[in-house]
Amino acid sequence: MTRRDALWSALASAAASTQSVSSFSHIEKWSVFEAQFPGPSSGTPYIDIEFGADFQFEHRKVSVDGFYDGDGVYRVRFMPDSEGEWLFTTRSNRPELHGKTGRFLCVPPAKGNHGPVAVRSTWHFGYADGTPYLPFGTTCYAWTHQGDSLEEQTLNTLQQSPFNKIRMCVFPKSYAFNRNEPPAYAFARTADSNDYTHVNPIFFQRLEKRVTQLMQAGIQADLILFHPYDRWGYSNMGAENDDRYLRYVVARLAAYRNVWWSMANEWDFVKTKTLSDWDRFFRIVQQSDPYGRLRSIHNGAVLYDHGKTWVTHASIQGDDFDKIPGWLDAYRKPVVIDECKYEGNIQQRWGNLSAREMTRRFWIGTLAGVYVGHGETYMNDQDVLWWSKGGVLHGESAPRIAFLRKLLESNAPGGLTPMSKPYYPAAMKTGEYYLSYFDYHQPVTNQFELPDGASFRADVIDPWNMKITPVDGLQQGKVQSKLPGKPYMAVQFRKA
Repeated sequence: MTRRDALWSALASAAASTQSVSSFSHIEKWSVFEAQFPGPSSGTPYIDIEFGADFQFEHRKVSVDGFYDGDGVYRVRFMPDSEGEWLFTTRSNRPELHGKTGRFLCVPPAKGNHGPVAVRSTWHFGYADGTPYLPFGTTCYAWTHQGDSLEEQTLNTLQQSPFNKIRMCVFPKSYAFNRNEPPAYAFARTADSNDYTHVNPIFFQRLEKRVTQLMQAGIQADLILFHPYDRWGYSNMGAENDDRYLRYVVARLAAYRNVWWSMANEWDFVKTKTLSDWDRFFRIVQQSDPYGRLRSIHNGAVLYDHGKTWVTHASIQGDDFDKIPGWLDAYRKPVVIDECKYEGNIQQRWGNLSAREMTRRFWIGTLAGVYVGHGETYMNDQDVLWWSKGGVLHGESAPRIAFLRKLLESNAPGGLTPMSKPYYPAAMKTGEYYLSYFDYHQPVTNQFELPDGASFRADVIDPWNMKITPVDGLQQGKVQSKLPGKPYMAVQFRKA
C-alpha cells in the first residue's frame, strides 16, 4: 500500500462517522481545493458580501478569502501544503454563507508536481519540494484575450518550447498589432462604460482556465495586474476599485501553485497612478495572499526600488548588462531581465533583434548571474505576433535557448555564481562546474585557472550551432586551452 493509499484509507474510515457540509475528498499536496456555496445574487454581491474560510491542519490555521462567481455561487480555493486531514469553516457577513464546515484529505503530490516556486540561495529560485527551478521565460502579453483557437495554439507552442515561465496580462491590451476586442470584459460594460460594482465572472473563468493549463504543463504564470496600454478604463478605475480588484484576483488565483504577481508592465508609464499607489498595491497583494507568491514590478524608463521588502525579485526591462553586478549587490535578490528587447523584424527599435543577438543576451545575462526573458516580434499577414497574441514561434533563438537551459540543468541546476571580475563573462558552481563565454571575441587560446586538487573534463561549446566538442584528457590547475578562433564560443569545465 502506498503512502497516499494509507492516508486515504485511514481518514476515509474516520470520516464515515462524521457529518460535514462538503463531501470528503482527497487533494494532492500543492494542488487546488475548491468548495462552493449558494448565496445571494441580487444587489451588488461583489462589493457588499464578505466571504472566506479558515483552513486548519492540526494546530495551524490559514485564513483565505473567497469570491463571488456569479449566479449566486460563492467559491473558496485553497492550496494545502501539508499531507493529512484539513478542516475548514466559512466566515461571512451573511448568515447563509457563515459557519459552513468541511474537510478533505491532502495526499502526496503526483509526479511533476513540485509545488510553488520561491526564492532560494539569495539570487536563485527553487520549488517547494527542493527541486531547483531555473526560469527561462517568454512574453505573450495578451494571449488570453484572443479566443479559444489562437489560445489553444499558443498553449501547444509553449508545451513544445523551452519556456517554463510566461509574462501575461490580466487585462486586455491596446497597442500596435493588438487592436482587437477581447472575448469578455472584466466588469459589466455598456457601450464604453464599465460598472465596477459588478464583476464579470466569465472574464476571470477564462483566465483561470489558462492558468490551470499552464500549471498542468509545468509553466509559471507571471500575471501582470496593471499596464498602461488600455482603452477600456482598467488603468484608471480609481483607488477603491483598484484595491477591490486586486483582492478579488488574489482570492481567485493565489491557490494555483504556478502563479506569480507582477504589479505592472511599465509601471512608470501608467500616468494615472503614483509611486504610493504601487507601494499600496504591493502591500494589498502581500497581505491578501496567504501563500506568499512571488511579487515583482516591471519598468519602462524608471526602475522601481526593488530593494523594498515586499518585492521578492527584480523584474527589469533593459539591455544594459554592465549594471547587473550593481543590481545583484544592491537588491540581494534574484534579478530577472524579463524584457531585453525582442527577436523580430518590426520597425520599432525594440522589436528587431536578430536571433543571434537574442541568444547572445541569454548567455551574457546567465553568466552574469541573472535570468533572461525571451520575446518575439516577427511581422506576418495575420498580425499575430508572439509577444502580444501568441500563436506560433517563427524565430531561431528558441532552440538555442533550449540548448542553454539543458546545459545549465545538467551541470548547475541550482543556478550559477558569477566569477569575480573575469575578462570574459564567466560563472561557476563552486568547485564543480565552470563556464566561460567569449562573446564577440575570437581568441585561438585562453588560460583558465582551475581549483587545486581536482581534475576536470573540458568541452568547447558552440551556442549557435548547439554543439559540444570534448577536449582530450583531464585538466588541472592552470590550463591553456585551444579555441576555434570564432566569436560567440564558450568553454565548460566539469569536475571529473
